[in-house]
Amino acid sequence: MLDKSLPYIDIIMRRNPAPPPVPALPPGYRFGFFGENGDEKSIRDWAEIEASVLEFDDTGSAEKYFRREFLPYKNELYRRMRFIITTDGRRVGTATSWWQIYNGIRNPWVHWVAVRPEFQSKGLGRALIYEVTRLMHEIEGETYFYLHTQTWSYKAVFLYESAGFEITVPCLPVCRYSSERLEEARAIINSYRR
Repeated sequence: MLDKSLPYIDIIMRRNPAPPPVPALPPGYRFGFFGENGDEKSIRDWAEIEASVLEFDDTGSAEKYFRREFLPYKNELYRRMRFIITTDGRRVGTATSWWQIYNGIRNPWVHWVAVRPEFQSKGLGRALIYEVTRLMHEIEGETYFYLHTQTWSYKAVFLYESAGFEITVPCLPVCRYSSERLEEARAIINSYRR
């Protein structure tokens, strides 16, 4: 979950082209796909997961975002969006191997990694980021992958680092984020390292 008591600073992370770690889910969970139980259910589940970790104020806002940003690329969703599903069929985590176009340059980006709060600290986030990184490598080949996070998600930064991502600066020309507050962001993140 986001820790909104911290100052908000954008962080860009980059993963080198090396093959990703092998994803492994704990017993009782499996990876699923967008559309597996119907497109509308997938949209609703994605919105509920993202709202549960406070990325959106409510499920309706998350659904609206999804329909605007992802749904125009429906065929890509089927192969790029992953869910973690419990044995009883509940979707509890999601991440997407996507892309971002900036200044006419298309680069692979991992988007919207989230696990419902009541399912966190079970190794699901790690398995999810490994799976989506594996998928990104499969789809995009051996290239750099990027992701956006923020100081509010300092725990996620540690997770991404375990999958080979590093805080990078600057990310131009591949994204719109500046690095003016990078050292401040690093200091915040480092203050939570054990």
